[in-house]
Amino acid sequence: MGPIRNIKKVALVSALLLVLTLSVGGGVASKGNDQAATYENLRLFTEVLSIVQSQYVDEVAVKDIIYSAIKGTLRGLDPHSSFLDAEMYREMQVETSGVFGGLGIEITLRDDVLTVVSPIDGTPAYRVGIQSGDRIVKIEGLTTKDMQLTDAVKRMRGKPGTKIIISIMREGFTEPKDFEITREQIHVQSVRAVLLEPGIEYIRLRQFQEQTAQDMEAALDKFTKNGKIQGLVLDLRNNPGGLLTSAVEVSERFIEAGKLVVYTEGRVRNQNMRFQANAKRVYSDFPIVVLVNQGSASASEIVAGALQDHGRAVVLGTQTFGKGSVQTIIPLSDGSGLRLTTAKYFTPKGRSIHGKGLTPDIIVEVPKVTAAAAPAEQPAPGKPSGQTVDTKTQDDLKRDPQLQRALDLLKAMRILDRTRPTPAGTQAQVR
Repeated sequence: MGPIRNIKKVALVSALLLVLTLSVGGGVASKGNDQAATYENLRLFTEVLSIVQSQYVDEVAVKDIIYSAIKGTLRGLDPHSSFLDAEMYREMQVETSGVFGGLGIEITLRDDVLTVVSPIDGTPAYRVGIQSGDRIVKIEGLTTKDMQLTDAVKRMRGKPGTKIIISIMREGFTEPKDFEITREQIHVQSVRAVLLEPGIEYIRLRQFQEQTAQDMEAALDKFTKNGKIQGLVLDLRNNPGGLLTSAVEVSERFIEAGKLVVYTEGRVRNQNMRFQANAKRVYSDFPIVVLVNQGSASASEIVAGALQDHGRAVVLGTQTFGKGSVQTIIPLSDGSGLRLTTAKYFTPKGRSIHGKGLTPDIIVEVPKVTAAAAPAEQPAPGKPSGQTVDTKTQDDLKRDPQLQRALDLLKAMRILDRTRPTPAGTQAQVR
């Protein structure tokens, strides 16, 4: 009965795969040559499945074999596409809520190596010194070679208070270095605001979540109660991205209504989308400097690219990470899901930054030891101070050359605006 049962299982799997291919493939599968190739490759797969079930040294569940096959298929596409089993799918759904248990780092696969996109400010990974661009070679002694991104995330997350050791290789290291990190409940406050000097404000966006644009607008409104905003530093350094819709909402707060923010292009027509500014309120009467670095990725690059293309801001810092693709989460019937790259996004002027990154208008390098420096964690996110600049903020300015350069640039713009000749027949505006 064993061989007959196995044959029935294989036949069932083959039929399911064939139905899935025909339903998802659409017009592609209807072409004669492609259809024949699909049948042939499915037959090869079921042949291998039958051999594994009948001859492999240990008995393996059909579901496990299918899952492994799917994981391998998606891994071969690109670093950002992956298969999520039911547990991983549920775990993924907490990522945009802003609260989860873990280390506080965004990771990706770059050149098939597990790489840190950015540590999130104030998290355990940030405090122990994890940096953007770090390569994670081991997790708890287990090599990350050929490890799926979702598997790595699952291993690093865990119960708050538990410890984990990850081995890091970094430029300048002669060998990997172990970092022991204690997991915490990660609470990501996406917006932080502080006064740099009277009239010049600083807003840092740590991540693009559902409420980021609203929180940023609230911070700007609090600033305006203390006087007219004369300049803004929008800090997107070490911001690994987040929701595409949030990036559009942030961008449109500074771009004239009707102008293009970003557009996406994919193989399927419904993946070709254009996002235009449509905010009820636009902050257009003060200059902006956007800070970026290697840890600025995805949604951060959308915002920086849109403001740069429309001449709304000066982008300052170093080359960004270069993640310009859109991932769609597709739920499957058994509670699992696909995280599939379905499109690439482009800036308003048609620039694709995927794999290349965004080049700032002004390049300002930062020594490694101060690359993560930023104004102090006080005042609290979304609660800007009044017209008094505290001593801590002044100290942070001195050790952050990118922020200091941004402040100097805004002050220069303010001076030039005051001294610009007034055209005949018009009245000078007091700023």
